[in-house]
Amino acid sequence: MTENNKISAKALIPFGIFIGLYLATGLILQIKGVEMAFYQLPAPIAVFVAIIAAFFIFEGSIEDKFDTLVSGCGDSNIIIMCLIYLLAGAFSSLAKASSGVDSVVALGLSFIPTGFLTAGVFLIASFISIATGSSVGTITALGPISVGLANTSGISLALMLGALVGGAMFGDNLSIISDTTIAATRSQGCDMKDKFKMNAKIAIPSAILTIILLLIFGAPEVTTSPTDLTYDLLSIIPYLFVLIVALMGVNVFVVLTGAIGLSSALLLLRGSSIIDISQIIWEGFTGMFEIFLLSMLIGGLSKMVADEGGINWIISKIKIFATDVRTGELGIGALVSLADICVANNTVAIIISGPIAKKMSREFGIDPRRSASLLDTFSCVFQGIIPYSAQVLIAAGFTGGALAPFELIPFFWYQFILGIFAIISILAPSKNKE
Repeated sequence: MTENNKISAKALIPFGIFIGLYLATGLILQIKGVEMAFYQLPAPIAVFVAIIAAFFIFEGSIEDKFDTLVSGCGDSNIIIMCLIYLLAGAFSSLAKASSGVDSVVALGLSFIPTGFLTAGVFLIASFISIATGSSVGTITALGPISVGLANTSGISLALMLGALVGGAMFGDNLSIISDTTIAATRSQGCDMKDKFKMNAKIAIPSAILTIILLLIFGAPEVTTSPTDLTYDLLSIIPYLFVLIVALMGVNVFVVLTGAIGLSSALLLLRGSSIIDISQIIWEGFTGMFEIFLLSMLIGGLSKMVADEGGINWIISKIKIFATDVRTGELGIGALVSLADICVANNTVAIIISGPIAKKMSREFGIDPRRSASLLDTFSCVFQGIIPYSAQVLIAAGFTGGALAPFELIPFFWYQFILGIFAIISILAPSKNKE
């Protein structure tokens, strides 16, 4: 297959329409005081409008453009990504139905000394988000408990919620079943375990430093402990299975299928019927419909834009300052960061930036594992900081209006430290050594 050397800024107009429509709608609704303003317009609708625009803007017959669209939608990496989304959704639904998250929270709080509550919330949030792949789900589950602990212990509420969001983003960044990991690895063509190892070199030192700071500055004024700490060890087994088996390098399809089997068996032991379990799995599938459809449509639009020379145009501009691996990695980090600031969704930001990052990796000799790690890391940094992201809005919402999302930003210590460590990893001469 011949290399596409076409370069065209005009080809990026559909992408601009997608991001502009998404961003403008969010800003207008935010000004009007609508809750979760940036999540009111379904992303697939915005992409659909951009695809229609592409059909009008790009030259060629409708049949040729439609073939290009379908080819992008049906790309093997896109299909694999979508299938993983379905399995991850099914597992999350089953684990939730078996009260796994509640048991993890209660177990963690049972063993954490009351003087280390802030750091403890960070650790529990980290484990839950790694095991479930959902930062939003983690914040939703732990939010009320975190607020209660802060109010009764004298710990700064903003600091406690900052620790909660930080732990949630730590796990989201590392989890092998999170949307961001799936999108980053499939778009760059690398294994999840290899991307995990790359990410861990940045995320774990960042988390350790965050925990140290939380231990120093997050000590409670009053010794307190939650009252209801009942947990079921059996409910935690599926999460442990996912963590352990995934780190062993087992294929993600096998990992998720095994986790679904374990969760189903657990529900059967507790009296659920096959029909009940089937319905829970279906709920998990349907819960992934938006990201499933978005991935396919973005894949199709990206293929149309790439064939028209849009991605080549971006790379040609990045080449003005990017001349080697180091500056190329900075370009990838800046690209996905800007995308996340615009769309307030780290998975969408990765899906948008993925094809460009992959081509940049080839141009500058960047390891695909490294580019996948950078996509996930920088998108998580900004997703956990911008005051209009779902994670920050939900966390602030638990305060009942006592704290605005902007007031939480100074307490997102983990995200700031992660961003600094990520930049250091790019600038350090030994960054690509195993």
